[in-house]
Amino acid sequence: MFKKGTPATPSYRAIVRSHRSHHFFRNGLAVVALGLFATAAALAVVQPPEVPVVYEARQTLDLPSPFPQAQNNFSAPFIGQTLIRAGDTLAVLLQRLHVQEPGLLPFLIQNKNARSIYKLYPGRNLQAALDQDGNLAWLRYHHTPYAVEQGKPVSRWLEITPSDDGGFNATEHTEAASTQIRMAEGVIRNSLFGATDAANIPDAITMQMTEILGSKIDFIRDLRSDDRFRIVYETYSHNGHDVGSGRILALDFRNRDKTYEAVWFAPEGQTGSYYDFDGASLKGAFLRSALKFTRISSTFGMRKHPVHGVWRGHKGVDYAAQSGTPIHATADGVVEFKGKQRGYGNTIILKHHNGYSTLYAHQSRYAKGLKKGDKVSQGQLIGYVGSTGWATGPHLHYEFRVNNKPIDPLSVDLPVARTLDKSQRKAFDKTIALYQDHMNFLASMHSDDLQVAAR
Repeated sequence: MFKKGTPATPSYRAIVRSHRSHHFFRNGLAVVALGLFATAAALAVVQPPEVPVVYEARQTLDLPSPFPQAQNNFSAPFIGQTLIRAGDTLAVLLQRLHVQEPGLLPFLIQNKNARSIYKLYPGRNLQAALDQDGNLAWLRYHHTPYAVEQGKPVSRWLEITPSDDGGFNATEHTEAASTQIRMAEGVIRNSLFGATDAANIPDAITMQMTEILGSKIDFIRDLRSDDRFRIVYETYSHNGHDVGSGRILALDFRNRDKTYEAVWFAPEGQTGSYYDFDGASLKGAFLRSALKFTRISSTFGMRKHPVHGVWRGHKGVDYAAQSGTPIHATADGVVEFKGKQRGYGNTIILKHHNGYSTLYAHQSRYAKGLKKGDKVSQGQLIGYVGSTGWATGPHLHYEFRVNNKPIDPLSVDLPVARTLDKSQRKAFDKTIALYQDHMNFLASMHSDDLQVAAR
């Protein structure tokens, strides 16, 4: 457990998980699900009592005698569903669903229109509808719960139905996914992922948080116990089930008693990006780190060289990470150099605006297709961590340069981002007002004596 004011560095176990169980209400956190066009709706969540509440019936009811029997003149089919598990075969799944249709299994294996059922993804589901005689009405495989088509979220599934000639038909279906807006609040106790897990926030949204505020907060070094965040984000669902995450719409993150804000805004005729609440673009600034999550193994300044054993100046910061960890550009720029540089091994140098440049060394390999002269955007994949050159183990050597002079990237004030012009401010202010209402509403749900805790 971290003490107040101590770093809350995310552990590898907190970051990479093979299985998680989410609960919508947990650990006293407030999570509010809003409709896409809803402006205010809330559920206040408090800690459950230590002693269960027992309700005693004080009135008896007389049941009818004889008790009415169930009617058997129904026409709706029985619908069964099974979750695909690792190692499952199509035959096993049909058996679990009590589907016993002669010729169905060969049809599914051989028919080209049913090819999406060839790949069974663990965690996704197969549904079957049977009539009262046990005959198949339809079989559905939800192989792609979430996808984006023409900028809109959709869900895709394969449907198998009996044909008039005694065979089967296979048809692919696509349906628009529903969009919801959710709000959540959390407090850092042990790690960022621990707090977002407790708030039932998807991992994809958590990763967006680190990307959006990466130019303001070093999520490797800067997090402290009791840091707090409030967030408004999109989720997608189909038939009442969550199928994917959209984008963060607004974010308020208090780190070391300083508040950082972000809101998604698309000026008329332009692509959208994130701005702070004062209208300054967050995209124009430099990210603090080129890796998503890692640890610093060597800082800027004098040190004893790990290979040569002599004291010399270290012109960058080393980030220890597993070989193959993705490396991302910390700002928009142009590839000025790509190749080997003596002790740096496989190296990329990006040239940015106003005399800024960044260097990424010891890479195992480069991003596919990247070449000198290419334009890259902030956050774009440029290579992978390795140990080429003078290195005792896999890590990224990162340099931040001003007019070719190396500067400590951990202490320098990063370049200020661009701001919106006056013609865009009116629409931006309306967007800000909407999300500030959401944030204020979320904050008002907690009194001073109701502490939100993330465990």
